Amino acid sequence: MKRTRTRALLGCLALTTAVAVAGCGGDITNAGSSEDCEPFDMAVNPWVGYESNAHVVGRIAETQLGCRVNYVDLDEQTSWKGFGTDEVDVIIENWGHEDLVKKYVDGDKTAQLAGYTGVDGTIGWYVPPWMAEEYPDITDWKNLNKYADLFETTESGDKGQLLDGDPGYVTYDEALVENLDLDYEVVVGGSEAALIEAFRSAQENKTPLLAYFYRPQWFFNEIELAHVELPAYTPGCDAVPSEVDCDYPPYRLNKVVATDFAESGSPAYDLVTSFKWTEEDQNVVSKYISEDGMEPDAAADRWIADNQDMVDVWLDK
Repeated sequence: MKRTRTRALLGCLALTTAVAVAGCGGDITNAGSSEDCEPFDMAVNPWVGYESNAHVVGRIAETQLGCRVNYVDLDEQTSWKGFGTDEVDVIIENWGHEDLVKKYVDGDKTAQLAGYTGVDGTIGWYVPPWMAEEYPDITDWKNLNKYADLFETTESGDKGQLLDGDPGYVTYDEALVENLDLDYEVVVGGSEAALIEAFRSAQENKTPLLAYFYRPQWFFNEIELAHVELPAYTPGCDAVPSEVDCDYPPYRLNKVVATDFAESGSPAYDLVTSFKWTEEDQNVVSKYISEDGMEPDAAADRWIADNQDMVDVWLDK
């Protein structure tokens, strides 16, 4: 049985009449329905940028192609397993995972790559801007041990704390700490929202914080975090996870789909492959959701109403 997630359309009444008609009316969704568009399942990984991509594509599929979209809450690795079990048709924002590409695309052939999202991703270690101003050399990893005592917490003991994100995220921070001989302890901080609140509090209260974070991320529009430079990434330096001693690679974020979905003739597949926008576009929708409190569908409807010309390109109109 396919697992689905229901999204309440709270906030629709706050939109313009045009948006409300497109995004909130129960029968209006079927106005452009297509007998060729079977229901499809879109994985939703636990960060708001992904959620923004998913709901923009999903709302276009629903309101302009007449599809039904099931949103399936999964972490990154589990999402790929769904291609072979009929639980997942689309991963709308993939961060690398070369091992999973080899298994599911090259090996099992249950999945296919579906093109660039238009956004590049960065993963790394960051400190709040006040720390970079007060300790200018702290953004060079070679100086981190000098400042380790600043980052001590009850969770890290007599070592500095490196705050990590959701356990399902792409990370090899524990290997980095060990292989770079850093006097730090990796402590799981939890969700994206928890990391954001930790940085916000650290900047407001001038408390030390070293944490895993990433772009694209709307939060950088609020606080420009300072990136800590780790040893430069070179191809292959992360080939053995336990031996990693370099920075994270640059990520050209792409889309992945189930082979059955790609071969189904669904107009939604064409939409997924055509979908391409900017970091700024994603951040607009992400802010609507995270900061303005809009439901994801309502946030997507608002962006779509403001950018129908771009949507028409995706739909080849």
